[in-house]
Amino acid sequence: MTSIIGGTLPYKSPEKAIASSSYSPENDSSPVDAVIFAGTSLVLGTACRHLFNGTRVPYTVVLLVIGIVLGSLEYGTNHNLGKLGHGIRIWNDINPDLLLAVFLPALLFESSFSMDVHQIKRCIGQMVLLAGPGVLISTFCLGALIKLTFPYNWDWKTSFLLGGLLGATDPVAVVALLKELGASKKMTTLIDGESLMNDGVSVVVFQLFFKMVMGHNSDWGSIIKFLVQNSFGAVGIGLAFGFASVFWLKFIFNDTVVQITVTLSASYFAYYTAQEWAGVSGILTVMILGMFFAAFARTAFKGDSHQSLHHFWEMAAYIANTLVFILSGVIIAEGILSGRAISYKGNSWGFLFLLYLYVQLSRCVVVGVLYPLLCRFGYGLDWKESIILTWSGLRGAVSLSLALSVKQSSGNSYLSSDTGTRFLFLTGGIVFLTLVVNGSTTQLLLHLLRMDTLTATKKRILEYTKFEMMKTALKAFANLGDDEELGSADWPTVIRHISSLKDLEGRQVNPPNGYEAGSLDPTNIMDIRIRFLNGVQAAYWEMLDDGRITQCTANVLMQSVDEALDLVSTSSLSDWRGLEPHVHFPNYYKFLQSKMIPRKLVTHLIVERLESACCISSAFLCAHRIARQQLHEFLGNSNIASTVINESEGEGEEAKQVLEDVRNSFPQVLSVLKTRQVTHYVLNHLNGYIKNLEKVGLLEGKEVSHLQDVVQSDLKKLLRNPPLLKLPNIDDLITSNPLLKDRSSFMSLAICETDA
Repeated sequence: MTSIIGGTLPYKSPEKAIASSSYSPENDSSPVDAVIFAGTSLVLGTACRHLFNGTRVPYTVVLLVIGIVLGSLEYGTNHNLGKLGHGIRIWNDINPDLLLAVFLPALLFESSFSMDVHQIKRCIGQMVLLAGPGVLISTFCLGALIKLTFPYNWDWKTSFLLGGLLGATDPVAVVALLKELGASKKMTTLIDGESLMNDGVSVVVFQLFFKMVMGHNSDWGSIIKFLVQNSFGAVGIGLAFGFASVFWLKFIFNDTVVQITVTLSASYFAYYTAQEWAGVSGILTVMILGMFFAAFARTAFKGDSHQSLHHFWEMAAYIANTLVFILSGVIIAEGILSGRAISYKGNSWGFLFLLYLYVQLSRCVVVGVLYPLLCRFGYGLDWKESIILTWSGLRGAVSLSLALSVKQSSGNSYLSSDTGTRFLFLTGGIVFLTLVVNGSTTQLLLHLLRMDTLTATKKRILEYTKFEMMKTALKAFANLGDDEELGSADWPTVIRHISSLKDLEGRQVNPPNGYEAGSLDPTNIMDIRIRFLNGVQAAYWEMLDDGRITQCTANVLMQSVDEALDLVSTSSLSDWRGLEPHVHFPNYYKFLQSKMIPRKLVTHLIVERLESACCISSAFLCAHRIARQQLHEFLGNSNIASTVINESEGEGEEAKQVLEDVRNSFPQVLSVLKTRQVTHYVLNHLNGYIKNLEKVGLLEGKEVSHLQDVVQSDLKKLLRNPPLLKLPNIDDLITSNPLLKDRSSFMSLAICETDA
């Protein structure tokens, strides 16, 4: 297998081979023992997740400590851990490339696929800065400091090799931490995206310096060629797999298992193709693939399929994280104990802590140098966020795997065995210190910077929600308090067992009263606008599940909401602004008047544009109507709710005008759209009715399967051969509606071009 560092590596290092041969035969070691370690790790990880849930101790830090304890017990004492110890040694002896190939595709795909595409677009400039120049600055800072202060007589290439190995944050560690701490969405996107991108870049930089250390040609031409091939090659392969997978998903209808399998196989096959066949960065390839899926395939999964996909990848990431961090702890312990001549020296530990300070210093230099540019791109960056960005530079499994590769490739004229052992010792120590020190204190730092506090508006909403919870609880008690068989329940006893209601009983909370004229400040209005737009987007998802809008239309509508969310602090609701280019005819449609273009094609394009415009407009009006109703029910007739509702109603005027123009000119368009929606809704309703009959036990498996096959067949026919619009003679339409040309530029252009 081609190594991530460009050469062929043995399956085990000489030291490990000797150690393995000394204990395996007499202790009856079996490859099946590897399963014992995996099972034990998952049990320990589940126990820790349960015990430390709700505490300030990061779950990943606990896993790392458990791994170090297991590794120390197995390698540091004369008491082997039996079958579990055999499993530990088997996993510890795994080839670093195989370690990355097993865990990274799932972790990277899950992380990149779950990112917000709109925020990625806004933050992409910041991500590129941190992943490109940032990695280079960090690599050269660390390499120079190591060369000038460490007493190991390393040349510049070797020093920069260690600098490149430690120069980038690890996405596995960072993503796991951010999800636990609940950082802001903007910060999570920036740090998550930077970690994913710069990890791929750092591997490329590491490969470059490793080739130099191992005596390969290092002139500027070969360096530039290597960097370009790795970067653009990875992007190209990721996009190619993305296009192929999304195209495949279009032909998969209502089969959750196949849809999930496509995403899983695409991530692993893309990694293998890039890393092993093309010799480019597999990490960067999977990251591009995941982002492509997030941008173009998120709406391909509807209803239960969407939930199943989310739960599957969440579980896959949890299992991979648990195994990766426990195994990382084992590798750290083994690396320290196997290099006793190095690790038992006091000055080695002193240089480890010095290197940790260098890592933090280099991170400060990166953020400090790039800070003026980071403030200008994307959402900007304030001083508090820059501190969190600096402190969240964790290292993890990727750095450890690269260090293992160096150790296994050492012991030759280019790289001594002591150097390889020192690389593993220093890298393992940095991984441990960044996870334990930085990871454990990030939440405290967020608290000290007051970045985890609720605004006054959020507190008021929270209080009101608690008040509504009490009303809901009272209503539920009224419905269930008296039972024909069991009689009545004791409400005070019920309250004692529901902790969330104890401090609410008897309290008169009415937050809408706080949203009167005196509280119409920008912060309150901005918060309510955000909640309103979130409701609009949720309505779009429901329409997609019901078949009222297509995937393409859903993507357009949801993007308009994302763009409007960026402007809530400076302007009123503006999600219609993002839809206007999609409901009006663009300028390039004027070229359709050319006699060279077939008339049927022109008619088809114009009708398709009209159908899309009507679908977008009707969905917009429906979603806003639902969101207005929800906001009114939640906040009543308060001034702030009325302000946002009025903004919403003003937004809908142009959408109503678009539908009115089409209704007066081409009523067949609206009729066909409504026919499709009703047909899809009825079939979905029948499908749900069949499932409900199965749920209550009135239908059995074979009967359910037969009925569902019939409904699914009709749904497939509807999607592949929907009702088409049959236009009457265009000249007759224009004759019977002579005023259409003056109603709006939108309809005038359509009539003119269709007539042409």
